[in-house]
Amino acid sequence: MSSDTKRDYYEVLGVQRNASQEDIKKAFRRLARQYHPDVNREEGSESRFKEINEAYEVLSDNQKRTMYDRFGHTTGMGGGAGFDPFAGADPFSTIFDAFFGGAGVAGGRAQRGPQRGADLRYNLRLSFEEAVFGCEKEIEFRRLEPCTPCGGSGAEPGTEPTRCAKCGGTGEVRQRSPLFNMVTVTSCETCGGTGVVIAIPCRECRGEGRIRQLRRLKVKVPSGVDSSSQIRISNEGDSGPRGGLRGNLYVTLDIQAHRYFVREGNDILLELQINVAQAALGAEVDVPTVDSARNAELLPEKLRIPPGTQTGQVFRLRGKGVPFLRQNGRGDQVVITRVVVPTKLNDHQRKLFQELAKTLDNEQPSSEHDEGFFGRVKDMLGI
Repeated sequence: MSSDTKRDYYEVLGVQRNASQEDIKKAFRRLARQYHPDVNREEGSESRFKEINEAYEVLSDNQKRTMYDRFGHTTGMGGGAGFDPFAGADPFSTIFDAFFGGAGVAGGRAQRGPQRGADLRYNLRLSFEEAVFGCEKEIEFRRLEPCTPCGGSGAEPGTEPTRCAKCGGTGEVRQRSPLFNMVTVTSCETCGGTGVVIAIPCRECRGEGRIRQLRRLKVKVPSGVDSSSQIRISNEGDSGPRGGLRGNLYVTLDIQAHRYFVREGNDILLELQINVAQAALGAEVDVPTVDSARNAELLPEKLRIPPGTQTGQVFRLRGKGVPFLRQNGRGDQVVITRVVVPTKLNDHQRKLFQELAKTLDNEQPSSEHDEGFFGRVKDMLGI
């Protein structure tokens, strides 16, 4: 059915546009009972049922409903020629979600097998240099391990788990629906879907099959990471119950601020203080880099300050920034000058400045200078 001939979804379910989710669900259940092909043998009931199911698929999802309210049956909801709410899904699955919570249908089986363990998160604090150049850190955390005395079974040593009487050891409970003459399959509540019950729980783990233990692990941190980076270490999370697979460990990074370096992407910003003589006459100065800060044997970089340098002037030391994450190359070190005016002068210095003042024009700073300064900073930061 094309978007031009489709009926309004609210009209299909017979509800108002401001209907609550509960009202939409009730309307869907009522119409589904009436038009399900196994109940209604009239011609056209199957297509009517699919139309009802399609409407419910959209209106029961808040995000899809919002898009439908805005765009209707248009490409705004999909991304192709018309919106297909059944794409990649069983067109009859929605009705079982509404009636039975997605339990399944006859011929299918509820998900079984050992449950996967939980994922864990560890917060790792790094220095500025460790984040720039990478490092290897040893961490300690607690995780659930299989209980040694019971071997992870949860039963007291010398005893064995017994077969669940309710599900007969299958871990599943089947119920037949008189409405559709179909069978739903759910996980057994008595045994939790394992098919066994523990008569005498292990005293060490109290029947859980797992105990919390300390784990030490070495974590390799690549160069160039920042606080938005996260390291996933597979199979280092909690052990799953009854022999289930382990979850993963996620290491989040907390990078300490540096006393004078500031990171901006892969560039490193440094404010360089120079005195008025250096600014006026020019000078060659030593500039610390992250390399020299990390290794005392490395000398600072030499930077030529040209005569007449103003506060806010920007210089770049190419390739002295942060390495690109898992790539070759590095960013730059951006040096921003700040001319420092002396606050205390001795008599000789005061006389020299007085003599200098007599030879200088009494110029006031122009707005062009201010705009130039802020413009350079904005250009440097990409603002």
